[in-house]
Amino acid sequence: MSTLLRIEAIKDLIQEAVDQGATTVEQIHKTIADMPFTVLEQRGLFDDATTSVRDTTQRTIGSVYDAIRRINREIGGLASHVFEAIEDQATVQRALDDDDEKP
Repeated sequence: MSTLLRIEAIKDLIQEAVDQGATTVEQIHKTIADMPFTVLEQRGLFDDATTSVRDTTQRTIGSVYDAIRRINREIGGLASHVFEAIEDQATVQRALDDDDEKP
């Protein structure tokens, strides 16, 4: 396996770890953020305004982590394009070197 392929494989592993990590942290964040609402609900102090705030909080948290995952995908795609350009340049250089070696 070439060095470039190894680097790209490592990039893929990191990208997947960031994606899974963001999802895990999002779930924890949502659970913690929901705790005060659960307490209000248990005490009978839960009303339409509380429901609206709870929903907004959950959507906002989700949006932040969706953005993190989207940025992670964009960076991964950019890195893949860079690797492809490097591979293309190496292929062209080998072809040019082969032409130079011909009599």
